[in-house]
Amino acid sequence: MSEKTRVERVTSETQIQLQIQRGTGKGIVTTGVPFLDHMMITFARYSGLDIRLDASGDLRHHTIEDVAIAMGRAVSDIMPQSAARYGERTIPMDEALVQACVDMGGRPFYCGPLPSTLYDHWMRSFADNAKATIHIRTLRGSDRHHIIEAAFKAVALAIRDAMQDSGDGVVFSTKGAVSLEVE
Repeated sequence: MSEKTRVERVTSETQIQLQIQRGTGKGIVTTGVPFLDHMMITFARYSGLDIRLDASGDLRHHTIEDVAIAMGRAVSDIMPQSAARYGERTIPMDEALVQACVDMGGRPFYCGPLPSTLYDHWMRSFADNAKATIHIRTLRGSDRHHIIEAAFKAVALAIRDAMQDSGDGVVFSTKGAVSLEVE
């Protein structure tokens, strides 16, 4: 675990450069997808992470997916070993009310859905690469923008809580530290 990390993901479809660190929530984002830019700046602000993201891609779907992969990996890399691990937040945004529960304990799982296949896929790709369990419940709402934005805010705040030190400096799990070696 480090306080900051850099992830570069280059494929025949996308080029992603991401720097992320614990900080004040400043987001400098250019992806070519305006709503994704908005969500990544929102994620930065609510998670308390400083994010510098430059991304380009051939299709909107590929850009959104690969940004999620890079973001998930980066968040996993900066998660403290002694993190509280769990977080839960519920966000009201106009008519929308969205709850997110996260466990940053190394077991990837996502349960939604969000009212957009692109951003539902973002959450799944992020969870897989952050090695996080993320449950999102849309409790009410009719405006897709509000529901998705409330979900990003709720997930980001829950991750902010999960990143806090558990207080005793040790892994917050009855299993203790988990080791897995692959040869």
